[in-house]
Amino acid sequence: MADNKTGNEKAKETFIKAFSLIKREGAAELLEWIKKSDFFTAPASTKYHGANEGGLLRHSVQVYILFRRLYKDYLKRKFGMDLTAELEEQIALLSLTHDLCKCNFYEKKQSYKGEEYYAINDKLPIGHGEKSLYIVMQFIKVTDEEALAIRWHMGAFDEAVKGGSYSYSAAQNMCPVVALLHCADILASQVYGE
Repeated sequence: MADNKTGNEKAKETFIKAFSLIKREGAAELLEWIKKSDFFTAPASTKYHGANEGGLLRHSVQVYILFRRLYKDYLKRKFGMDLTAELEEQIALLSLTHDLCKCNFYEKKQSYKGEEYYAINDKLPIGHGEKSLYIVMQFIKVTDEEALAIRWHMGAFDEAVKGGSYSYSAAQNMCPVVALLHCADILASQVYGE
């Protein structure tokens, strides 16, 4: 029997399965918040990667797959160890929530020619990584390492870094997870993305 599921349906199944690895207090409430938002239908951007319905969902799942692969390889090469249940939870948490700032962030508009496009309508303009971290922390307690990874997942593309901040470099030097999440995000959007 052929599998007739769309890319978005498959991505949603993968997302829910991976999210179930997050066992911390508040995880169920965060998932409910995600389900009530437009996360599963929102684009990932207005004109770059995933600039279409479900783009944010598919991008987040791609980041999860790549981040897990990179983290697993890093641990094996550096320490000769495998992923633990605790690290699987961290991977799911960081990759699946790094772009929550994009929930309820875009709106469909129509050009004067009648063409539909996405425009930004940011109702809480506190920054990209900052906003994702803010949302996550309303539901789940995160470690310092996790906070740094979500905050700095944009790496050198973050507005603070463009403005001359050295905090990304410091965070990256303190926690390799910061660089690993950023690399997975870049790979998902620039190499493996749509």
